[in-house]
Amino acid sequence: EAFLDLQKSLSTFSMNEEIDEFVISQYDPNADPVMVLGIYNPASNDTEALRKVAENNFRNEFIKLPGIAEVRLSGEQEKELVLETDPDLLASFGLTVNDLVTKIQNYNKTVSGGFIEELGRKYVIKGLGIIQKPEDLEELVVGYTTQGTLTTNPEAPKLPAASPVANTKSTSLSGQVPVLLREVATVKIANKEETSIVRVNQKRSIGMSIYKETNYNTVNAVNELVESLERLKKTVPGYEFVIIQNQGRFIQGAIDEVKESGLYGVFFAVLVLFLFLRRIGSTLIISIVIPISIIATFNLMYFNGLTLNVMTLGGLALSAGMLVDIAIVVVENIFRKREEGLSVFDAAVEGTAEVSGAITASTLTCIVVFLPIVYLQGPSGELFKDQAWTVAFSQFASLFVAILVIPMLFAQFFRKDKVFAKERKAFSNEKHVRFPWYRNLLEKVLYRKTAWIAVSFVMILGTALLLPLIGSEYMPQSDTRAISVDVSLTNGTPLARTSSTISQIEGQLMQLFDGQLDKIYSHIGPQQRQSGIKNENVYNENKANLKLIFKEDIELDIAPVTEKLSAYFESLPGVEASFSNDESALYSMMGDEQMPMVVEVSGADFDKLRPLSDSVMKIMSANALVRDPVTDLEEGVPQVLVDVDKYRAGLNKLSIDDVIAQIKEQLEGKKAGTIERGGEMQDIKIKVPEVSLARLENLKIKSGQREFPLSEIATVNVKYASNSIHRKNQTRTVSIGARVNPDEPYDKVVKSIEASLSKLAVPPQYKIKVAGQEVLRQESVKNLTFALILSIVLVYMVLASQFESLLHPFTILLTIPFAVVGAILAFFVLGMPLNMMGFIGIILLGGIAVNNSIMIVDCITQNRDNGMDLREAILDAAERRLRPIMMTTLTTILGLLPLTLGFGESAALRAPIAIAVIGGMVTSTLLTLVIIPCYYEGIEMIMSRIKGKKKADVEYSV
Repeated sequence: EAFLDLQKSLSTFSMNEEIDEFVISQYDPNADPVMVLGIYNPASNDTEALRKVAENNFRNEFIKLPGIAEVRLSGEQEKELVLETDPDLLASFGLTVNDLVTKIQNYNKTVSGGFIEELGRKYVIKGLGIIQKPEDLEELVVGYTTQGTLTTNPEAPKLPAASPVANTKSTSLSGQVPVLLREVATVKIANKEETSIVRVNQKRSIGMSIYKETNYNTVNAVNELVESLERLKKTVPGYEFVIIQNQGRFIQGAIDEVKESGLYGVFFAVLVLFLFLRRIGSTLIISIVIPISIIATFNLMYFNGLTLNVMTLGGLALSAGMLVDIAIVVVENIFRKREEGLSVFDAAVEGTAEVSGAITASTLTCIVVFLPIVYLQGPSGELFKDQAWTVAFSQFASLFVAILVIPMLFAQFFRKDKVFAKERKAFSNEKHVRFPWYRNLLEKVLYRKTAWIAVSFVMILGTALLLPLIGSEYMPQSDTRAISVDVSLTNGTPLARTSSTISQIEGQLMQLFDGQLDKIYSHIGPQQRQSGIKNENVYNENKANLKLIFKEDIELDIAPVTEKLSAYFESLPGVEASFSNDESALYSMMGDEQMPMVVEVSGADFDKLRPLSDSVMKIMSANALVRDPVTDLEEGVPQVLVDVDKYRAGLNKLSIDDVIAQIKEQLEGKKAGTIERGGEMQDIKIKVPEVSLARLENLKIKSGQREFPLSEIATVNVKYASNSIHRKNQTRTVSIGARVNPDEPYDKVVKSIEASLSKLAVPPQYKIKVAGQEVLRQESVKNLTFALILSIVLVYMVLASQFESLLHPFTILLTIPFAVVGAILAFFVLGMPLNMMGFIGIILLGGIAVNNSIMIVDCITQNRDNGMDLREAILDAAERRLRPIMMTTLTTILGLLPLTLGFGESAALRAPIAIAVIGGMVTSTLLTLVIIPCYYEGIEMIMSRIKGKKKADVEYSV
């Protein structure tokens, strides 16, 4: 809606004659090409044949495929019909370039001439004047000259004697001799002026960007494209194609990796169950429950409009270990009831009922933790929304299955089981001590609970002090096998010179990475924007983009590769280069397509912005944590300013438009229509000789019958002007971008740069600030911190309603700081900075880590209701819940372990979440089993003292 409103508001500007191009585009990562191809012929340099094959075979075949919306070519070279002439020669015949254009257009068209009716039929009259072949153009009469003054073009082809116009004197009228086009111009077929050049491994090629329809499946689209390519390879022999970029490969690889991680997670969960329960039947029940829960999750996803993608499958992989947690608790409790001597039916009913409150509370806490993430704004909210819904749905499905399906399956599987069929007798907890070592350990801890509580606080404070050492970043960097290099030469460098320089760079890079590079794809000149409109102007002919694609079968570390590239381009004078990982659309959506470090200098006056930006460049160049700073404030573009004297132009009845139009005509020539050749329309271009800078002042300007040099009405000066002006919030802005040292946390680099920038003397009304990823990082930290606090509040509300108490839900929440301790320690030990993915993992811990505490506190409450004293209730509950706690923790950790070890390109996105959860689960489980009973007993003793004091005060007053 905002996009449409903006289009309506700005539509009037598109009607402005001074604006050549007006585009409003809404960025959409799905609008990036799903595949980029390079097509070439190893045995031929015929660019015309290559273009025809690319257009007529490849493009026409792809555009017919379902789901393919558009196919755009780049680097193609077309032919045109060129009429080479000279303005001086034309002037000798009293002609101009405009006269030639008018004559050609008048003869090169079909005109309707009315109709005739005869014998009941109507005949339409058509005047046919279409020029059929280039030779016909040579015979066009473009003017007349007086007899005896005719001069001919010596290079023009001679007419045969039999030609009806060979004897021009016989066709003269009143002393006028017709002037043929061949006498004033040479006709030939030539290549059009190139706007861009594409090469694959230094071989001239055509680039092909293929776009899919918005809602079409990317993987299906890419698979159909690959099948079509294989068919085309057989039908167009001799032509080769190279896949430069393939979004489907990234997505398919990521999905396969997530599926593999999820299957490993399920396998480990089943293995843990069997090791603990040692019963095939109980393990089989859980194995059946897992697919039932996943299918139930798919149904909920379907009705919420979710699809299977990298993030939803990632949510399923994250919940693979958690999916069986509730089922484990129920099965273990039913199993324990059977051990106590209950019948199969009674054990199923009572075992499920006993833990139903605890598992409902733990499920609800997991679900409410994700509610704030669903409503987050910005890229992080957009990205994790689907994942949050998926995890929430899987938890809801697992609760439904655990309460209703598991008891039924247990009753069916074990209905003939006689192993525990004994007479029911009074069951004594003291006689069934299953884990005496743990009970003894906990008893000793409870005797010194004050010291242990103090130790827990020290751990939390100590971990908080580690945060500055760990540092933080916005998004984890993924290692890919493709690096994109943007190269800029000196402004004003023509396309041909840029191409030859890039060709030398390509050869040197092949030597620099000998044996490592699979291919180099180069695009020289302007590139199409996402809107599909080319930025075709001479100011971009000095730019090029190179994609370095490394071999799949070699081990590759991106860091030393970028170091090599940095050292290489620094040694090239007059060449600026910036490079980055050529990552997927997923990273682009996260705002990670720009350089990691960006400093913005803003103010009103360009003359003050330039020295300020130069100072920032020096500071960033001197900083060891920052590499290869590049500014978007480019050197001036050479321009020729024609300052027209308005008074003199007015005397000669000329406007500025008239003067500039005549200059353009004499410099560039003019298009004079089209002609059909080889089944396609080609332009007719009138081309004039190139004019040097020194001869520009002598260009002839016509006004009626008068003709005079340009210098009489204008002065010509050469100046350097700005290529582009960037504004942000209506303020002129210069951006300086740079790469950062990957071995240092991003926030440390930002602080280092900010400390250096603070020493600069900045004039009033001018600002220097770190932008780019730092803005996104701060925004995400703010949003996710709010989400974490809100999720803790929601968890507390759920627990308070479940336990009908305001006190012990607080005891349960104390598990969350213990979990955060483990998550931060995990990042510290692994030497990884805390990023937004890790933060999501910490939020996830807020719902997972409390589950163990819920089971213990719920069991303690049941024991107290059954009349046990405080200490015995705590010891019994902790011992009774030890086995299910260890089982659920191990299944969660082992289920997430494959995600931390993933080697796919998207693994870097999910690994921090898994690392945070695993680290948090380890510490929260250990501390839950030891510290939470201490907190519970301590709080209960304080409350009983307060109640006792109140009771004594009441008795005393009575």
